[in-house]
Amino acid sequence: MKFYENTLKMRTPMNFEDYQTQASKTAIYNDADVIIYPALGLFSEAGEVAGKVKKVLRDKNGHFDPIERDKIADEVGDVLWYIAALCTDLGVGMETIAQNNLNKLNSRMSRNVIQGSGDNR
Repeated sequence: MKFYENTLKMRTPMNFEDYQTQASKTAIYNDADVIIYPALGLFSEAGEVAGKVKKVLRDKNGHFDPIERDKIADEVGDVLWYIAALCTDLGVGMETIAQNNLNKLNSRMSRNVIQGSGDNR
């Protein structure tokens, strides 16, 4: 039993603040490495997600069976941990980051500039 079954049985949804608080208790790195350590870890773990997806494309013709989905989901969890650590080091809550991102995306959608490139759309 892994990700999908546990998700269905989850009784109380966790919010970003709770996750960030709990994740910070497991952060073990030097104060001199704040921001840098979680940023590098985030890049590394995102690469592991991409690598697992690539191997499914190469080895399984893009068929994401439950086992492969679980492996990728585990790596996404590691990405989430590094995002939480980076947010903590920046002094900003994940809920703030999430809401600001949704505000930006909704603004782009309403102005019909959701597609395209550039930060200032």
